[in-house]
Amino acid sequence: LYVMKNVYVGFFASTRRYKNADVIEAWELEIGPHRYSYQELKKATKGFKDKELLGQGGFGSVYKGKLPNSNTQVAVKRISHDSKQGLREFVSEITSIGRLRHRNMVQLLGWCRRCGDLLLVYGFMANGSLDKYLFDEPKIILSWEQRFKVVKDVASTLLYMHEGYEQVVIHRDVKASNVLLDGELNVRLGDFGLARLYEHGANPSTTRVVGTLGYLEPEVPRTGKATSISRD
Repeated sequence: LYVMKNVYVGFFASTRRYKNADVIEAWELEIGPHRYSYQELKKATKGFKDKELLGQGGFGSVYKGKLPNSNTQVAVKRISHDSKQGLREFVSEITSIGRLRHRNMVQLLGWCRRCGDLLLVYGFMANGSLDKYLFDEPKIILSWEQRFKVVKDVASTLLYMHEGYEQVVIHRDVKASNVLLDGELNVRLGDFGLARLYEHGANPSTTRVVGTLGYLEPEVPRTGKATSISRD
């Protein structure tokens, strides 16, 4: 009985350690930038405290953080367990933005996956998202010159995604809240959780309609196809 008890306790302890470990799967070795440990990001965001919360949406929450070893300011996107996209969104964001390089795209620094926790780490954008400067009586009114620069920079990013990369990358959710601004109000397109990649010249397969109401082109719900012409 004593032996059986110790075997049971040992098995339980090892199982618990396994569950809390940062298990690496095969697909993770083929993609993206640096992988962070859960403890690093927990410490960086002070335990994901509410006072570090930058924003919240259907995908989950974004927290401001400072990496303990480098003091680099970051934004940590914690995908909600209730997110409809979940692991698919997580992998999509890594495989798309993780390989793209453009001055007007938000920089993906790395990721973390531990059991049900899915986290993405980005460079910190000091001025938040563009929608804060367009709606709800903003504190700062952007000049027409600044607004034109935003439009030009977003267009430059989409041109690169559609024609300048080895594959066609369709964002599928371009809107003001996904356009981020750094400390000098330079544009960074972000949130690639709904992005899809396909080969140049290929006909994108029919998929379910995704995106944000009010930003969808009228032909997308009818055809179910998002392309570089219609979607972005």
